[in-house]
Amino acid sequence: MADLQDDLHTAAEVGRADEPYPQEAVVVGPEEYRPVSDPDDAPLDRARAVLAAHPVCDGYSGLPWTLRGLPWYDLDLGESAVDADLPRLRRGQVGAVFWSLHLPDGHDGGRALTTTLEQLDLAQGVVAAHDAGLRPARTAGEVVDARNCGRVAVLFGPAGAPALGDSLSVLRSLHALGVRVLTLTGTSWAGPAGLSRFGEEVVREMNRLGMVADLSYASAPTIRRALVVSKAPVLFTRSGARDLRPHPANLPDDLLAAVGEAKGLCLVPLTAEQAGPTVRDVADHLDHVRTVAGPECVGLSGTYDTGGAHPQELCDPSCYPRLIAELLRRGWEESDVALLTWGNVQRVLRATAFTAHTAQQRRKPSTATIATLDG
Repeated sequence: MADLQDDLHTAAEVGRADEPYPQEAVVVGPEEYRPVSDPDDAPLDRARAVLAAHPVCDGYSGLPWTLRGLPWYDLDLGESAVDADLPRLRRGQVGAVFWSLHLPDGHDGGRALTTTLEQLDLAQGVVAAHDAGLRPARTAGEVVDARNCGRVAVLFGPAGAPALGDSLSVLRSLHALGVRVLTLTGTSWAGPAGLSRFGEEVVREMNRLGMVADLSYASAPTIRRALVVSKAPVLFTRSGARDLRPHPANLPDDLLAAVGEAKGLCLVPLTAEQAGPTVRDVADHLDHVRTVAGPECVGLSGTYDTGGAHPQELCDPSCYPRLIAELLRRGWEESDVALLTWGNVQRVLRATAFTAHTAQQRRKPSTATIATLDG
C-alpha cells in the first residue's frame, strides 16, 4: 500500500502526454523548497534551491555492473568503491536514476540474455536491500511516489538489444520483469544499414508495451527510421553535440533538430571523453542541444560507475549543483532548469505510457519472427 503522502501532488499525472511537465505539479522532496527569486543569491545556493524542488533524473548509471565485482558494499552509509552511493546521491539532490543493464564488450551472443537477467536480479536485490533510500519505479507516477517518500527512484535499463536474441517474446518478458529502456544497437536488425523490417516490428512492440527506445551509439539510418516508426518519444541516454566534440555517440545538428521535431530526449553525458574536461564544457553541450533541439529535449546523464573519466568538479553525483550553478550563471531560466533535471524525463515516461495504453487497444502482441520478416 502506498504511503498516505503519495496521494499528494496528483496533478503530476494530469495532462496530455505531449505537454511539458507542469511546474505546479513538481513534487517537493524531503528538503523544504525555498523561494529563489532573489537575484543576489549566489548561483550555488540558487542551484541547490532549484534542485530541492526539481531534482535530477540521472539518465545512465553503470552501478549494477560495478557492484557485481565487489565482495561487500554498503550504499546507505557510503561506499568508496563506487561513484554513486546514497549520501552522494542525496547531496547532489538526485531524485531518480536509470541503472544500466548494458554488457561489456565480449558478452554478446548466447550469454547476453543470461548476463542481462543476472544484472537485473542483482539490481533488484540491491534496491530491496537499501529500501530506506531506494525504491524501484516503472512509471512516471512511481518516480513521483518515490520522491514524495524521500527515496531515490531506480528505473531498470537501458538493456542491450542483443539480450532479445531476435525474439519478441523475450522483449515482453524483459518488460514484465521491469526493464523500461532498450538500446537499439548491436544486432542484425538495428545496424549500420538502419532498422530492418523486424527491427521496425521491435519498435512497434516496444510502443505497445511502454518501453522506451534508446538510440545512443545507433547508426544515423537507425536513428532516422526509429524517429519515423516510433509513436512514443525516443531517448538518447549518452549523447552530446558532435559539433562541439567529435564522438560516435554524439549527435550532429541535423539529427539533434530531428530529435527536437520528434519530441525525443537527448541526455548529455557527464564524461570528459564525450563532453569535455570541465564543467563549462558540459554546460556548452547543454546550451547547444537546448538551442538546436529545444528546451524540452535535453536532459542529464551522469554515466557514473562506467569506468570513464568525468569533467573537473563533476566527479560524482554530489556535484550536480555545481553544473546547475554554471547554467544559472549563463542566464538559464529556472523553468528551463526544471525541465532539464526533472520535467523532460517525466514527459517521456508519461508519453510512453500514454502511447502504450492507446496501442494496446488497437494491437495484439506481435508474433512476428525475424525469419518471416527479414528472410
